[in-house]
Amino acid sequence: MTVLWGLLFGGLFLLCLAGIYFLIYSVHKLRFVSALSRGNKAVGWLISTAVILVPSALLWEVWGYMNTVIVLLHLAVFWGVAALIQWGLQKRRKKSFQGHYAGPAAVLVTVLYLAVGFVQANHVWQTDYTVTTTKPVGSLRVALLADSHVGTTFDGEGLVAHIARIQEQKPDVVVIAGDFVDEGTRKEDMIAASRALGQIDVPYGVYYVFGNHDKGRYAKGQRGYDGDDLIAELQKNGVTVLQDQSVLIDDRFYLVGRQDASEEKDFGGGRAAISDLTKNLDKDKYTIVLDHQPSDYEAEAAAGVDLVLSGHTHGGQLIPMGQLMRWFHIGGEDNVYGFEQRGNTNFIVTSGISDWAIQFKTGTRSEYVIIDIQGK
Repeated sequence: MTVLWGLLFGGLFLLCLAGIYFLIYSVHKLRFVSALSRGNKAVGWLISTAVILVPSALLWEVWGYMNTVIVLLHLAVFWGVAALIQWGLQKRRKKSFQGHYAGPAAVLVTVLYLAVGFVQANHVWQTDYTVTTTKPVGSLRVALLADSHVGTTFDGEGLVAHIARIQEQKPDVVVIAGDFVDEGTRKEDMIAASRALGQIDVPYGVYYVFGNHDKGRYAKGQRGYDGDDLIAELQKNGVTVLQDQSVLIDDRFYLVGRQDASEEKDFGGGRAAISDLTKNLDKDKYTIVLDHQPSDYEAEAAAGVDLVLSGHTHGGQLIPMGQLMRWFHIGGEDNVYGFEQRGNTNFIVTSGISDWAIQFKTGTRSEYVIIDIQGK
């Protein structure tokens, strides 16, 4: 899986290089470049290169390489589309335009489009689902959050405001489906975010499962704490950590928390099969499974669990990534976002309450989820 993502990001890098060349070439054709270079081709190419690379370097310094790549790719795509439209209009009217309008139009569209994406990543919405069952669980309200990656769109203290909004919905239980922290999350932010979870006051408490980033193993030693330190901090604040474990709550429903699939995919370890985790559970009671990556739907449906809650995908994050993930099964996920039913099992994938390295969500938006379960 790490190799797959390496190839994906490698391809993205090559696309970025092609996009940079296209942008430099397009700028080189603008009149102001010709005027400034006074017919000197070398000077003209230097000016064109500086127009693209200097702002890119500043953006890299402020937002990092990943967001710089995203901005450049979008600008190149929109510029190419605008150039094609301008060319088509010129063909239709059989007369050339006096100016090059494709460039300014592309810049404007890129700014507006990514501004919307920035808002959708940094603002948090509430998404509601209602599921029904014939099992005697009564009315149960579950709050789900995942992929906070603390330190990206908000820090540890910033989580407090979102927790307050979740508390206002009066859930019976709060579940966290992984990637609470990231490789780049500072220890003080991890502690502050864990303390924020400790402020949640709900009847059945707060439960947590690991995601693929929580233990910091993609960049060992970078942040000064490991998975065990995170567990200790969460438990100190009253959060129950489930690692291939189940718990019966109030004799009403089970929560089953799975180890993340990355234990098998990326780190040479293992995790228990869902059939083993549920074989001794009372099938007449409602069972909720927390599984960070939505990649084991067939087995979970076969095990007869009632509801599976996941994150990880960020809802596809950017157009067209969500569509590509669905079409080509990138990452091995069974679903990218939203609700799905297989047999008697309901599945929900959240886009996450925050972001990862990319500061834009053009294909989805940040959210926490409120699920109302209606039973007997």
